[in-house]
Amino acid sequence: MSGNPGPSLSSYSYTEAEYAVSGTATGYRAASGLPADGRLALVPTSRATYKTRIVVRRPASPARFNGTVVVEWLNVSAGSDSAPEYTYLARELLRAGFAWVGVSAQQIGVQGGPVAVQIPGVTGAVSVGLTGTDPARYGSLHHPGDAYSYDIYTQVGRALWDPGAVNPLRGLAVKHLVAVGESQSAIMLTTYVNGVQPLDHVYDGFLIHSRSGGQAPLGTPGAGIDISQGISSVPTIIRTDQHVPVMMVQTETDVLGILNYYPARQADNADLRLWEMAGTAHADKFQLGAAESLLGCSLPVNRGQQNFVLGSALAHLATWVEGGGPPSIAPRFAVSTAGSSPTYVRNAAGNVEGGIRTPAVEAPVDVLSGLPPLNSSLVCLLSGSTTPIPAARLATLYPNRAAYVGAYQRATSAAIRAGFILLADRAAVLAEAQPQRIPN
Repeated sequence: MSGNPGPSLSSYSYTEAEYAVSGTATGYRAASGLPADGRLALVPTSRATYKTRIVVRRPASPARFNGTVVVEWLNVSAGSDSAPEYTYLARELLRAGFAWVGVSAQQIGVQGGPVAVQIPGVTGAVSVGLTGTDPARYGSLHHPGDAYSYDIYTQVGRALWDPGAVNPLRGLAVKHLVAVGESQSAIMLTTYVNGVQPLDHVYDGFLIHSRSGGQAPLGTPGAGIDISQGISSVPTIIRTDQHVPVMMVQTETDVLGILNYYPARQADNADLRLWEMAGTAHADKFQLGAAESLLGCSLPVNRGQQNFVLGSALAHLATWVEGGGPPSIAPRFAVSTAGSSPTYVRNAAGNVEGGIRTPAVEAPVDVLSGLPPLNSSLVCLLSGSTTPIPAARLATLYPNRAAYVGAYQRATSAAIRAGFILLADRAAVLAEAQPQRIPN
């Protein structure tokens, strides 16, 4: 669910259109289970027809296109298609000239089904999907089940390479396809990059954002995938014997929270970068926008600056797939294993130590957490929290407002130098400073 409409497409001379996509997709079975090392050997099984839809946002002029298409596996956790990665990445997508394609890859988005993340008073336990929402427009769509979602995603990518007359990217010189997905979609992409990418090699790079420790199951025909099985499955790394760039970006909620990525944490290698973002949550104010008021959380949701880090991740991934150098290696969260379960090490201000440090964390006026109070609803568990630092404490951190502004500006410059925030975002980051919160 997103309450953030994003920038105006017309102001960037972009167009938006929707297309039906049909074909016959293949399902898979694992030859020897879902291995923890990610080396997933898939065997084709059944085939089934499908008709789904894609949404395309592209530069109107081919001269504005930078050659890379970002293909988002649309998220269905709230029972309908949403595009959380587009929301986070839109500023960089539009100003840098990317094309974006959102794919209705899963059954629940097309035909409805059980809702994984219910919004109190907004969503029910079962959704109706596109076909039920607007039968006149989408009534001809049909999805044979998530067992076929992986190949549907492959076929959409393959079609985008085809310069034929029916290609929605007609007129654009496509050089690279980058696969992106957040949350449930990231868990599906973990299975995709470990099993399908080695078979088909359709995508040139992957941005996997907020995955769990496990990978998604392969599914059964006629049904959606129960994503809780992916969350609770054996912790699985991204396989190290495939040679496609993978950017994995994780929040505090993902690593030690409900998604429990920590047991699958792996070292960076020639084809993988793992960025952990301090002071961030699985969903946040930037993503939710005005929808925050509908959630009923006991604390304000997380107001971290992950959108800036994600924009940098996309820009560096695009350079990487072009043949440039890999993104910077990032520090990891500081985690203590002294107790019965891992916990974050926090600094004097209350924010986690380690990870990528945005100015809101390095020059804090709030404690930004991915882990909200216990007994929260699921959607609030995913949305973290923002707790204002008391004025008396702020007075000890910053002798005056000028000291705060100086610390915030230095933190911004450090993050830009390290490659975790783009220089193009400097003004926007600086605009988020809050000197009025400092009592002196």
